[in-house]
Amino acid sequence: MPPTGSLIPADAPFSAQQEAWLAGFIAGIAAAGRRDGAAVDAPTATIDVLVGTQTGNAELVADEVVAGARARGLGGKAAALDDVTPEQLAAMSHVLVVTSTYGEGEMPDNAGLFWEALQSDTAPRLEGVRYSVLGLGDQGYDDFCQAAKLIDTRLEQLGATRVHERVDCDVDFEEPAAAWTSAVLERIASETGATGKGDASAQAPAKPRSPWNKRTPYQSRLAVNRLLSSPRSAKEIRHFEFDLGDSGITYEAGDALAVVPLNDDALVGALLEHLGARGDEESAELLRTEREIRTPSKELIADLVERAPDGELASVVAHGDRSDLDSWLWGRDVLDLLRDAGSKAPSLAELLPFLRPLQARQYSISSSPLAHPGSVHLTVASVRYGAGDRRYEGVASTYLADRTGASPVGIYLQPNASFSVPADDEAPVIMIGPGTGIAPFRGFLHERAARGASGRNWLFFGDQHRETDFVYEDELSELQKSGVLTELDLAFSRDQAEKIYVQTRMRERSRELYAWLEEGAHLYVCGDASRMAKDVEAALLGVLAEQRGRGDDDAAEYLADLRRAKRYVRDVY
Repeated sequence: MPPTGSLIPADAPFSAQQEAWLAGFIAGIAAAGRRDGAAVDAPTATIDVLVGTQTGNAELVADEVVAGARARGLGGKAAALDDVTPEQLAAMSHVLVVTSTYGEGEMPDNAGLFWEALQSDTAPRLEGVRYSVLGLGDQGYDDFCQAAKLIDTRLEQLGATRVHERVDCDVDFEEPAAAWTSAVLERIASETGATGKGDASAQAPAKPRSPWNKRTPYQSRLAVNRLLSSPRSAKEIRHFEFDLGDSGITYEAGDALAVVPLNDDALVGALLEHLGARGDEESAELLRTEREIRTPSKELIADLVERAPDGELASVVAHGDRSDLDSWLWGRDVLDLLRDAGSKAPSLAELLPFLRPLQARQYSISSSPLAHPGSVHLTVASVRYGAGDRRYEGVASTYLADRTGASPVGIYLQPNASFSVPADDEAPVIMIGPGTGIAPFRGFLHERAARGASGRNWLFFGDQHRETDFVYEDELSELQKSGVLTELDLAFSRDQAEKIYVQTRMRERSRELYAWLEEGAHLYVCGDASRMAKDVEAALLGVLAEQRGRGDDDAAEYLADLRRAKRYVRDVY
């Protein structure tokens, strides 16, 4: 029987266990309003925070928004954009969208279905919705915060009322995001008559925050720096292991690690020499530790075009073709552009305002905390190439490979909750990760082995040559022998006349691939976004169309269902 005084009717169709759970749940709600003996006012409005994220930053902001709302006596809850239908959106009173932008102005992976539905002619009117949008992006890209701009405009077109103007944040998003959060919540609290007598315990996000971030990175010891690829390979892929020491950093397989790099002293010296400032130690330190000197900013490009209208850069820009400009800029750095400008180039003092802050580089973690306690591993391709009379190197990849020595390396965690091992240890897993895209899947396999997961695991891996580029071959062989890695399909593109890629292997095994999906498999993709990820998705749609025999639209809807169920997720860059 339900407890005396229960709100559950005596004839309710619940078992005794269900009634006990519901009674406890109701009691918990009542108790939540009486913390420390003080009453907590019921929320005057509920704020729905809808998140579009690729790397997890938008989720962090959303947590802050929800905590701030609850602290002000407002209700607050967060959800991924793809988890919300337009009909559900129309029933919401206050909506705050926090979204990043992916690729060439595209929606993040967990927002594409939402955007597709919102654009539809059948999308409902939203006159009852009050909203605001926060965009996270990088001004170095032409499509800066494009996803946020598109959603903001479409919500207005559908009749929603903007409660606060959209704010677009650059890479250092924390302060403008906090200002937007405070302003928009204060506006909503004022409009709804919220008393501000909220849940005091909600003034901080529910998830504890690490003290280590891009402003205060943890100074870790690089314990292992090992070449994975053969010295005869055209590529240089390395395995790194960082000692977590007393940092308290905890991570999950699938998360990313941010590395705070230093610029190469040789490049800094060449730049200062060109500017006639060699020997300026203060400027050298600034350029080495705080400024991006590898990739020219849009502001610098515009300034150089104005200064040197007869230069090659100005000529390319004058054509007005973005792809031509991208091609011309590819591989060139700040020093190249200054050389192109010749005598009209800016001085060091004039240049510094156009150099963007040096950013941390994020890499998919290639370890499992269960299998590798106290350390975190990365799998990184060192970027090195030559052009003309110069040699070029990637900022962070060669910093790790060549220049760390015994010095500590600044790191911090970048959680990625959407890209994680299934909670169900019996669920099958399909992983597609050529090249360094194998990184998170090494972590996944070690994680499932450590958990004793019974679910089958299938990996598609490839690169150029098996003899020189088969990274982690010994580990994968052992995982196969132990039964953890059930299926391993390899695609080495240049070991035969006809190039073979992971998508080739997917098509070859289309029947089995579809069968795994029908049996509940989770499918993960990691690697290059511009080509590989698109080719893999095209191959997947082809497999679905062929195996289901119901056409392209049905295949697309099947894939959309996998996305909604969080069974098709990507970590692409």
